[in-house]
Amino acid sequence: MAGILAWFWNERFWLPHNVTWADLKNTDEATFPQAEDLYLACPLAFCIFMIRLVFERFIARPCAMGLKIQANGPQKAQPNAILEKVFTAITKHPDEKRLEGLSKQLDWDVRTIQRWFRQRRNQEKPSTLARFCESMWRFTFYLYIFTYGVRFLKKTPWLWNTKECWYNYPYQPLTVDIHYYYILELSFYLSLLFSQFTDIRRKDFLIMFLHHVATISLITFSYVNNMARVGTLVMCLHDAADVLIEAAKMANYAKCQILCNLLFAMFAILFISSRLGVYPVWILNTTLFESWEIVGPYPSWWVFNLLLILLQLLHSFWSYLIVKTACRAISKGKVGKWNPLHV
Repeated sequence: MAGILAWFWNERFWLPHNVTWADLKNTDEATFPQAEDLYLACPLAFCIFMIRLVFERFIARPCAMGLKIQANGPQKAQPNAILEKVFTAITKHPDEKRLEGLSKQLDWDVRTIQRWFRQRRNQEKPSTLARFCESMWRFTFYLYIFTYGVRFLKKTPWLWNTKECWYNYPYQPLTVDIHYYYILELSFYLSLLFSQFTDIRRKDFLIMFLHHVATISLITFSYVNNMARVGTLVMCLHDAADVLIEAAKMANYAKCQILCNLLFAMFAILFISSRLGVYPVWILNTTLFESWEIVGPYPSWWVFNLLLILLQLLHSFWSYLIVKTACRAISKGKVGKWNPLHV
């Protein structure tokens, strides 16, 4: 086990040339990021999940009721042991041959069986009330963390000059603000990862699971090798659009269509401009070129930049989906089910 840990924490992978983990131990004069700091995120993630339950029950739910959002879910399919067994063990979308077989077995016509499967599939979808409460919770968190990030970063030199992310790297002391920002973001995404297994399972489960794992990996990676300064810029940039998409969802669930369309348009403009414009020009420029010039490449530098480039590819794909949704909304005059990746 000791050999595996020594291999994993190899200094020549994680740190620039001639830098060791001993150089980054905490002293009376300076505090540096330590991998064990991140252990705090696990119990905090559980606390955030519990706060979410309380928030949705006592704050979001009354707000939804005030907006006349009904708690009633979709119409339930009538109980049928044979169809239920097929639905849970074989397929949720039976083909024509199976439908005909079930029709003969139950003495039901095919259209009735198709309707049963449609109603049964709809039962697994969360109600509009549940969706509103979830979006209100995410909106509240994203608004808080984005506001915190802006207030903190506007006082830092690396917001105005990204080369400051690399001067004296990796001997940049960890401040209380950076530590709080990182632990809170990591705890929130861990709570989202956990809640996927307790919430109603959705069709984008795997995509969102991978999204959360990628986000958690980037946050952890940048903290451990003290790329925290540029990490704070990445987190703040991504939180900006998340506030608007959750607000647009809430407006959609409350049937405030004009407000929903306005918020979605603002989200689309901000998302595309920030992630196809600001992100490559501001973030990738400093991690690829300015850091190369000031610090120079080393193994984990390549991995970190590869992850950021993969994130840029995801931004491009998500932007395509947003534009596609916007075009469909313009043709229909309404924003319907957008943003399947919850970006």
